[in-house]
Amino acid sequence: MTQEPQTVLLLGATGYVGRHFAAQLHDAGYRIRAVVRDRQRAEAEGAWGSPPLAPYVAEYVVAASADEANADGSLMLGVAHVVSALGVTRQKADPWLIDYGMNLRYLELAEASAASSFLYVGVMNATVGTSLLTRSKAAFMAALSRSRLTPLIVNPSGYFSDLTEIYDLARRGIGAGLGDGQVLLSPIHGEDLAAFCTGLIGGPATTVDVGGPETLSYREIVRLAFEAAGRKPRYTSIAPGLAHAATWVADRIGPRQSALTRFFLEGMQTDGVGISVGTHRLAEYFASLAEAHSVAQRR
Repeated sequence: MTQEPQTVLLLGATGYVGRHFAAQLHDAGYRIRAVVRDRQRAEAEGAWGSPPLAPYVAEYVVAASADEANADGSLMLGVAHVVSALGVTRQKADPWLIDYGMNLRYLELAEASAASSFLYVGVMNATVGTSLLTRSKAAFMAALSRSRLTPLIVNPSGYFSDLTEIYDLARRGIGAGLGDGQVLLSPIHGEDLAAFCTGLIGGPATTVDVGGPETLSYREIVRLAFEAAGRKPRYTSIAPGLAHAATWVADRIGPRQSALTRFFLEGMQTDGVGISVGTHRLAEYFASLAEAHSVAQRR
């Protein structure tokens, strides 16, 4: 007798990592119920080469909040596991309401159901960051760690998608960073992260920092970007003291600018190295960006 596939509720499904989750979960034999704001957008290809959801998602719930998603009380019906890549990066939204509040509401709904685990994609160094983004994620991770569900907390290093901006600057001949650029990262591709996380489902509770297959300094990342762009590498060192000045200014512009500035500047000053997983290398990703730009120019 064939066993019915387990249902996974996927949150943050239309983001870079969420889309890769859909593909990996589907290929691992799970049935996916995805919460999305816009089904048409969800079924189209995502940014930075992330896949469309159409081939992988069995059921869509179109909603802008957890309570709207559960309006008829059926959101968690039959759900065995929850996977959340739900969070704010550059969107015009309050991280405390999304990264903490909305994830917490989904956790409460899961705890009231028959779900057995909740996997959350957090961020490295959450307990020491001052950004509202970091503090919101840290607060939810603390709540999840106390849940009756099996908590699976995965803190990735920088995404390849985040480093696209470094390539875009290199293409224009701009390469800069704080200090000598020796802060270390182990950047990870969304597919590698999703594959690793999918393998944790059904296992014991864990909190783990994870990165890609190589550890690079920020300066080395800039060099790889210039090489992919076909330009002579250059690196302008920015005095760390200017980061404090930039933060001071951003704090006075508004909460959103403050959160983003603190998040990215702190990331440039703190090592982000996790256990090594996956096969995708950053130079190959930058080369794919260069090829895409070349194709666009020829059109």
